[in-house]
Amino acid sequence: MSPPPRAKHLWRYTPWPRIKPQEGVPVADKILFSLDGDIALQSGAPRAVLESDIARVFLSEIGGSSHTLHIDGDFGLIHIQAKASGHVAAGHLHIDCKGSATVILHLTGEADWSGLYVSGEVADNCKLAYGFVNELSNDCKFLHCEDWVVGRDAVMEIAALSVGGFRCKSDVRTALIGSGGSLKQAVTVHGLGSRHIDNHIEINHKVANCNSKLVINSACAGSSRSIATGLLKVAEGANGTDAGQVFRNLLLSDKARADSIPELEVLADEVKAAHGAASSPVNPEQVHYLMSRGHSPQQAETLIVEGFLIDAFSILGDSDLKDVLATRMTIHLECELKR
Repeated sequence: MSPPPRAKHLWRYTPWPRIKPQEGVPVADKILFSLDGDIALQSGAPRAVLESDIARVFLSEIGGSSHTLHIDGDFGLIHIQAKASGHVAAGHLHIDCKGSATVILHLTGEADWSGLYVSGEVADNCKLAYGFVNELSNDCKFLHCEDWVVGRDAVMEIAALSVGGFRCKSDVRTALIGSGGSLKQAVTVHGLGSRHIDNHIEINHKVANCNSKLVINSACAGSSRSIATGLLKVAEGANGTDAGQVFRNLLLSDKARADSIPELEVLADEVKAAHGAASSPVNPEQVHYLMSRGHSPQQAETLIVEGFLIDAFSILGDSDLKDVLATRMTIHLECELKR
């Protein structure tokens, strides 16, 4: 496949040559997946590749690990550890949900380049809360794609915490294919140093009477940059759709940059579709208030950033999902404060 042009929306802000490994098509080491408990991962995953998308084709061709998690019945919290090591590491995790569960995927490691593909299906009348934590090493390139399908009267919650990797490109797509389906999605980004984080979110309402909500909060310090693009598609005949997107950016330095690009493609008539975006520096009055309570300027800013990023998770209904991601965010900020 030829590299996509920068004129193509998906690759405008992070061109394909900047995110792929230096060599052509390498043979990747396996991302190692592990979990504890009564449920186990099965080897192998269905090949679900959009042949027109170079990122998904690339991830399917370089190899790596491949696993499927079958959820049949009601489960509590399932914590999956994933580790990327070596020069190039890749993995594919497929989640087949025919019950109810909260799944946390925690990615760590010091690979030079890491590629992760996550796919999943939430069956009719089922519920899945899925959280992804990116805590890769600070000098890792990271390519990340997800594809989700949500059935009739199914409930899907997606949350992502991005605090690792040097240059990251994420492309997360969800299709609501059954009437009464619901999606809540929250993304948080903490940019430090010269991190470059590009999140592309697509939500596709294919049938009538579904709802979705997307919130992306980014806090950027140093010379980091966050790009968030949200594409909301409402198909012809998908009346009764209720969807919204909100992008918020907190700029912590003069050199930090954040771009928010919400998009709506609405082909139905009777819908509610809204979007909004806002960017601002830290409020000096908030810093002054916290300093008057004994905090240093750095501690005050850290508390403001923590509250701002965790607020994105307030749209979620799953308490386990919110608690785990809030805890990981707090640990990350405490570690940064000690450096």
